[in-house]
Amino acid sequence: MTLTELRYIVALAQESNFSRAAERCSVSQPTLSVAIARLEDELGVQLFERGKGFVSPSVVGLKVIEQAQRALAEAEKVRQIATHGRNQLEGALRLGVIHTIGPYLLPQLIHSLKTVAPDMPLAIEENMTATLAEMLRDNELDVVIIALPFDVSGILTRPIYDEAFKVIVPRGHAWESKQCISPEEVAGDEVLLLKAGNCFRDQVLDSCPQVSSPETDIRLGHSIGTIRCMVASGLGVSVLPDGALLNPYSNDMISVIPFKEPAPSRRIALAWRVGFVRPKAIDALLSAVAALNTPAYRLLV
Repeated sequence: MTLTELRYIVALAQESNFSRAAERCSVSQPTLSVAIARLEDELGVQLFERGKGFVSPSVVGLKVIEQAQRALAEAEKVRQIATHGRNQLEGALRLGVIHTIGPYLLPQLIHSLKTVAPDMPLAIEENMTATLAEMLRDNELDVVIIALPFDVSGILTRPIYDEAFKVIVPRGHAWESKQCISPEEVAGDEVLLLKAGNCFRDQVLDSCPQVSSPETDIRLGHSIGTIRCMVASGLGVSVLPDGALLNPYSNDMISVIPFKEPAPSRRIALAWRVGFVRPKAIDALLSAVAALNTPAYRLLV
């Protein structure tokens, strides 16, 4: 049984005429007739009822033809997959991104990528770093955007930008008049942090170690957006990445204060599996990042 034979029986069922079916398949009528007879012999059933001037599928033939149509459709999918494999910039790219990056980077990145690779839409997964690492290893994702360090066996990384941290305080706060603030000063007020398990929380604690002191009052929030609202409500101060503080994410009820130089920051990178079969897709992502025009990101590509 071959795909060609399956095409012949589908064509004959649709045309109800050997000559038209043969013409449709670009073969001679004897070639088509012999191939269908050979398939009937192989299967041990008569697929078509033949009479003078007519041909129609038998009862079992209808079932076989229906299955043949499904098989041909699946075979076409195989061809499409192979085509996408040859054209690395065609077909969805499965992109993972951590929560503290996704809402702020993706709107710009998607717009930029449409120019670089219009036939490569993103299938986006937003999650914690550990989950994204597991999904990347298990081939559930093609590439992820994470904060370094990201030491995972079999994974390559490429830094794409640095992003400074800034302090946010409610309007009218005593620190509002400061031109800049030192990491040591942050622990002098009630501090709002992301919950444990978020890599940005760990980076803030590394940058402002005094916040970990038992004397520091800490409140927790689920997301950067929640923390922004908590600060605006006067519940404390916080440290956020610069990209989360630009329009349209600015808030008239908070003030943003830069750190003293050298300001704490994080390095953001792409990560993908060694041997990933679409390296041009990675290049397209890098080009899309390079085209960004956002003051919050100091580009490295």
